[in-house]
Amino acid sequence: MSEITAPVEPTTDGEGFFGHPRALSTLFLTEMWERFSYYGMRALLVLYLTATVAHGGLGWADGDADALYGVYVAMVYLMALPGGWIADRLLGARRSVLWGGMVIAAGHYAMILPTVPTFFLGLGLITIGTGLLKPNISAMVGRLYGPDDVRRDAGFSIFYMGINLGAFIAPLITGYLGEKVNWHLGFGVAALGMTLGVVQYVLGRNRLHGIGDHPNNPLTAAERPALLRWLGIAVAAVVVLVGGAALTGTLTVSRVVTGLTVFTVLVAIGYFARIFLDKSLDADERSRMKAYVWLFLFAAAFWLIYDQAGSVLNRFARDETDRVVFGWDMPASWLQSVNPVFVIVGSPLFALLWVRAGHRLSTPLKFSMGLILNGLSFMLMAAAARAAVGETLVSPLWLVAVYALQVCGELCLSPVGLSATTKLAPVRYASQMLGLWFLSTAVGDALGGQVAKIGADYSQPVYFMVLGIASVVLGVAAVGFTRQLHTLMRGIH
Repeated sequence: MSEITAPVEPTTDGEGFFGHPRALSTLFLTEMWERFSYYGMRALLVLYLTATVAHGGLGWADGDADALYGVYVAMVYLMALPGGWIADRLLGARRSVLWGGMVIAAGHYAMILPTVPTFFLGLGLITIGTGLLKPNISAMVGRLYGPDDVRRDAGFSIFYMGINLGAFIAPLITGYLGEKVNWHLGFGVAALGMTLGVVQYVLGRNRLHGIGDHPNNPLTAAERPALLRWLGIAVAAVVVLVGGAALTGTLTVSRVVTGLTVFTVLVAIGYFARIFLDKSLDADERSRMKAYVWLFLFAAAFWLIYDQAGSVLNRFARDETDRVVFGWDMPASWLQSVNPVFVIVGSPLFALLWVRAGHRLSTPLKFSMGLILNGLSFMLMAAAARAAVGETLVSPLWLVAVYALQVCGELCLSPVGLSATTKLAPVRYASQMLGLWFLSTAVGDALGGQVAKIGADYSQPVYFMVLGIASVVLGVAAVGFTRQLHTLMRGIH
């Protein structure tokens, strides 16, 4: 991502943000409000799509709503690839974050309007804006510290606390307003959150001086015509495809969602093909990339299940869970706040576990643990679904237990995978490989949406059990494959 000429000068405990550069407070709040807007809208999306028209929703079938949700989340992660490139070559990280925040806010404001076209316009804008903001604000945090600054890891811990704080608060506010008052009011509060994030980002601009002001590798005058030419070709191709489908009456949301799913998978294949066809890779780099392909596939399988929390499990919370508390019907979306609480509590515990375990728990073994825990969560969901027979509603503690297992799985796989990406990356692809890691989430979410759509035709116990067993089997297989992966990783643990 974007570079800066020099890190911000260290601050004293009394002058900074908990002993860190003051700029961290600006980035912390920006990310907190961005995540507030994202998770607030995400908590409502499938519930709004599947609510009846009489109740202000769009009246979609469950499977169609799940598929759209999956591809929407996938596009958010996929757009991080061009978002990082734009910062590196055109805008710089600081302006990319600003423009991203404004585009996200515009998308949420579009969703306030109760029309289908503005709803889809809003989703598109949020996707583009998040692609600009998300990867580059993390890069800016990294540029606050010198390479040997002992505060670096603690700074990122504070920053990630902002992510989970926003994710925790958002469903409680947007969920209540969206479900109990008006869906579009809930979307409006998400818009307000992102607006607050942009305003405080602008007000704190003086603290950000020297951090991602300029592109790291600016586009040269000779390169601009080629960029414009390829942009023109891409726009023309989209216009022809969409226009042709519209004229022939074959343009449907379902086909667009399926097309975007295929596109996401093809991008991942193309990305790996480009790296493997690079003849400059040495034998060790090529071997490590072969190992990384397996880690990528394991991660995609993990996210395929995990991110159904906002779709399939969210609907289960609404339709099959007893949410009455002291005579008051709690919004289903409030259960979306359970996950970030477990992340906040569990992160330091797992960090301590990895330190104590050392090399005894290798990266492939941690991945297998994540897959097994994720699978067990869906096997537990199968039991919950069996208990919810007929008019019977089950305790929300079922979902709480499921989210606890999933977060444990996430903490085994997600931060470990990010670390492994930096260690296994070929030298010349070091920065691009981080984008490839997030692409595993995009592939998993896109395929997860399609799996959920197919699963809507089966009973819930069968659906959850099949996916749960598949994940556990894959995790066990990964354990058996550990030695071969170690060999391919060439000394990387």
